[in-house]
Amino acid sequence: MLGLLHVAGQRACCALQPAVLAVAGFFQFHGGLIFMIVRPRLVTAPLLDVSDRHARYFWRLLSRKALLYTEMINMGAICRGAAESHLRYNAEEHPVALQLGGSDPAMLAQSARMGEQWGYDEINLNCGCPSDRVQRGAFGACLMREPGLVADCIKAMQDAVQHVPITVKHRIGLDKDESYAFVRDFVGTVAETGCQHFIVHARNAWLKGLSPHENRSIPPLRYDVAYRLKQDFSALHITLNGGIATAEDIVQHWQHVDAVMIGRAAWHTPWSLAQWDALMDAYPAHPADAGHAADLASALASGAGQTANPQAVVAPGLVAETTREMVEEQMVRYMEREAAQHGTPWPAIARCMLGLRHGLRGARRWRQVWSDHKLKHLPPRDVWRLAHAPHASEEAEQEALDTDPGIPGAHTASINPHSSAGGAA
Repeated sequence: MLGLLHVAGQRACCALQPAVLAVAGFFQFHGGLIFMIVRPRLVTAPLLDVSDRHARYFWRLLSRKALLYTEMINMGAICRGAAESHLRYNAEEHPVALQLGGSDPAMLAQSARMGEQWGYDEINLNCGCPSDRVQRGAFGACLMREPGLVADCIKAMQDAVQHVPITVKHRIGLDKDESYAFVRDFVGTVAETGCQHFIVHARNAWLKGLSPHENRSIPPLRYDVAYRLKQDFSALHITLNGGIATAEDIVQHWQHVDAVMIGRAAWHTPWSLAQWDALMDAYPAHPADAGHAADLASALASGAGQTANPQAVVAPGLVAETTREMVEEQMVRYMEREAAQHGTPWPAIARCMLGLRHGLRGARRWRQVWSDHKLKHLPPRDVWRLAHAPHASEEAEQEALDTDPGIPGAHTASINPHSSAGGAA
């Protein structure tokens, strides 16, 4: 979990044992005090039009350890009177990070201050989103061309908060320029402010000619660049983002960087989050031998943990504390609570969990029921019962599993995988 270890004075810091200093985290300075920020090794990505508070509540049911990111929120929306609608979240989401979009140091400082007042555990500046809308506002990935301005923004945000870490998410380059020096100098300049945590999306951002959706797949992944950043800036906390979808991917990257950020996999195959919690337990912060975690990753990749039994095995010797059925029931209760407190219709919530039963018998019909807007007049508990009612075509559905793309939201335009929605910044 994201936490703060307050250490009063430089002398106390120097007295800390090496084992303590080896914790996956970094030190931040405020008012003569040293704060050690302990960071989770798994993070969910800020996905536009996806990672709202409902999705984050759902992901927290699956993972007790991951740090959850909001979608990018424009500083103007916060500063101009809409803070409550944009900053509201569920207490159960902690640890949760607020990602801001903008380039005005004063407004970003005000937004960061409000984020801390609302109780966010981290404030992040988006320097990675390539969308036209963001470019028109001269922020997102465009900011990588102006590392001095980014440094000014980060310093202003740091000065505006007391105890919350200020971090940066960025790409490894712009357009087709693959020079390592570009991203190295960007990180070096921003790090001079005292910023200690960088989330590195290991693709270039092509600002012209590609949509946000295309920017998630066409620019090649270059993980070696992120690895090199960690080598050159060993004191920084480097989180890797981009194309990470399996337990084996995670273990591989943990050998080179401090943490990984999961994007589309959290949306398409959310049950993986529950399995990866066990992976974090098995993998030490600085392993001399990652063999145990690698074995666990292989077990997960081979299909362990795909059963729906109350005592679902996630790996040899490990028993799941959570089942899909338990998670779904909790989401039904959440739908009822949201309807009572905020008038939220259940389809606005159900869309985030459509991948929960991916790969299981009857998953297609289950997903169809929960995404059927003709049922929106029914209470969510009734829809829940319908989703699990026996169905004559289950055998045929089982045969179709091999060809089922398993893309949550295939039946709802709001989460069309070919739209620009759901883009990681």
